[in-house]
Amino acid sequence: MIQETLGMLGLGFIIGLTGALAPGPTLIATINSSLAGGWSMGPRVTLGHAFVELLMVIVIITGLSVAVSAYSVIIAAVGGVALVVFGALTIRGARTANLSFSETPSVSPRPFLAGILTSISNPYFWIWWFTVGSALLIGAYQGGLILAIAFILGHWGADLAWLTLVSASIHRGRFVLDETHYRWILGLCGLFLIGFGLYYIVTIGSGEWGSAPGSP
Repeated sequence: MIQETLGMLGLGFIIGLTGALAPGPTLIATINSSLAGGWSMGPRVTLGHAFVELLMVIVIITGLSVAVSAYSVIIAAVGGVALVVFGALTIRGARTANLSFSETPSVSPRPFLAGILTSISNPYFWIWWFTVGSALLIGAYQGGLILAIAFILGHWGADLAWLTLVSASIHRGRFVLDETHYRWILGLCGLFLIGFGLYYIVTIGSGEWGSAPGSP
């Protein structure tokens, strides 16, 4: 059980990192807040983002899991296809992705609120959670509540690590990754999503979904 829990924690972190790295409203909010408020803005934006995700987790586990026995294969299939699609979009976006920012903050920092608002106003947030997120979370939950908790903690750990790195780098006046390395890392994340999505689809056909160690 310990090995499965650690595997799920690691999977949650990697999957979460692929989303955290992608340029989006939450990343922009972290950058703007950090220009005015320093390195602590990253963790505080993450807290607001995690608050919204916690509500999503509760809705998915208490709502969608009721129907999982009848629709588990469909949910998993949608999640697997969505992983491949998100991976392809990530690779495509990696070619032009950048982390440029203005030296002057545009707004005063309200990081917790910014984390909430940039999450609920981002359509990709909802698409991800009702496709990839729900499939992976329900798959983890089928192995027990501990695995579901490990998955979401890993996911939040990725958000916290990346956004803290961003805010700390901006606070020091120099980002730790140059544009080339950032694009390469983002591209590798896209390849991982495609590879894991294809593996996920294969496990559906073999009947292993929800039972294979290290994969929900």
